Amino acid sequence: MTDPLIRDDRANGRLEGFQEGAPVGVVVYFVLDAAPHALVAVHTVVEEAHEGKGIAGALVRELYATAAREGVPVVPLCSYAAQWAERHPDEAPVPSDEVVRVAKEQLRATPGLW
Repeated sequence: MTDPLIRDDRANGRLEGFQEGAPVGVVVYFVLDAAPHALVAVHTVVEEAHEGKGIAGALVRELYATAAREGVPVVPLCSYAAQWAERHPDEAPVPSDEVVRVAKEQLRATPGLW
């Protein structure tokens, strides 16, 4: 199994994975509007035929890598992303309580989007 090709569709808040041109998984996220800025993971989904192949992990790893390149934290509100972060503390710095609080407020303010 090869790693998926991952594309960041920032405008639609989707980090999408593809194999052989077909979508295999996605991390739905948003960019925290207020300072301190962050990427907020809210949902991770892998197509059933591709489950158990490391797709979700590759997507979440890329979200953390993207955040690191941008100099912002990730707030893993998605249960899969939170579990992944616990298993990979060297790649997933823990966001401050303030960033988490602000991310949860923004999510509550826009529930229909996520």
